[in-house]
Amino acid sequence: MTADSSSRSAHGSPALATPVCVLGLGLIGGSLLRVLHDAGRSAFGYNRSSETVDAATADGYDASTDLVATLRRAAESDATVVLATPVTTIEPLVSAIAEHAPGVLITDVISVKQQVEKVIGARHPGARYVGGHPMAGTSRSGWSATDPTLFTGAMWAVTTTDHTDADDWRTVASIARLAGSLVVPVAPDAHDRAVAAISHMPHLTAAATAAVGAGESDLALRLAAGSFRDGTRVAGTAPALQRAMIEANGVAVLNVLSETIDRLIAARDELRDHGTVEVLVDDGHRARTAYERLHAGDPEPITGVTPGEPGWQEEMRRQAHTGRVWVG
Repeated sequence: MTADSSSRSAHGSPALATPVCVLGLGLIGGSLLRVLHDAGRSAFGYNRSSETVDAATADGYDASTDLVATLRRAAESDATVVLATPVTTIEPLVSAIAEHAPGVLITDVISVKQQVEKVIGARHPGARYVGGHPMAGTSRSGWSATDPTLFTGAMWAVTTTDHTDADDWRTVASIARLAGSLVVPVAPDAHDRAVAAISHMPHLTAAATAAVGAGESDLALRLAAGSFRDGTRVAGTAPALQRAMIEANGVAVLNVLSETIDRLIAARDELRDHGTVEVLVDDGHRARTAYERLHAGDPEPITGVTPGEPGWQEEMRRQAHTGRVWVG
C-alpha cells in the first residue's frame, strides 16, 4: 500500500532470507509454514487454538498461541507477516500488528483482496501491504489437512497496484516461489472479479448441484459417479469457510451469479421451446477447451520488465492478462 521508497534501490533484491510469520495455521497457513520451514526458511506461526499449536509443535514446527509475543518476535526479526485466517477474523489481527509490529511487511493468503485492503486501511493506515492468494486448497481443513506440497505448480496471485513497492512485492513473490508456485501479478479489483467467476461461483454451483442431486433420493446418490463427484467436490468445504469468502466478495459474486442465472434460464427456455441445450453446452465446451489449452505445458513467463523500473506494475499486470506468469 506504500509507494516505492527512495531509500531502497529500485533494482535491488529484497532480503529473501528474512523470516516469515504466519498468523493462522489451518490448511493454507499451516501448509505454508510447513513448506517454508522444510525449505530452510526461518518461519514461525500463531494460532489461537492450543490443539492446533500442540499438533504443529509435535510435528517439529515453531508455533505459539501467544499473539503478542509472536508479533513482537516478528517486529524484532523484521519478518514478513502472513494473514492466514478467514477475512471475517482479520480485523483484530491487523489491529494487533499495528500495535506490536507496525513496521513489518504484511501479506495474506485470503481469497479476496479489496476487503483485506479495506480492513488494513482502516485498522493500520500506512501499513506495508502486498496482497497474495494461492490458488490451491482442498475440501479439508485444519492442521491435519496441511501439506507442504499443496502449492507446487499452483498459481499465486500477488497484488500489484501503481503504488506497490518493488522490494516488498519481490519479497512476497519470493515466498510464493519458494512454496513452489508461479506468480500472477494482478490488481486487487481484477483479482476479485476473476475469483468470483472461477472460484467463488463454482462453490455456489457445486452447492446447487449437490442439493438437487441429494433431493431426488438416495437412489440418485448411489448412482452418482464422476460428474457428480467432481462437480460437487468444493461443496464439501466447511460451510463457514465458504460463506466467509463468498460473502466478502459479494458485489463481484452477484455479477457472475446474475450471468450464470441468465445462462441457465436461457438454456431452460431453449430446451423447453426447441428441445436442445446447444448454446450453453457449446459455450461451456469452448471455454473448457481454452482452459486446457492455456494450461498445457509450461506457462509463458513475463519478460522485459524489472520491478522498480518506471511503469513496472502496469506492465506486469498487462502481461498477466495475456496469461503470462512471473518466475523471477
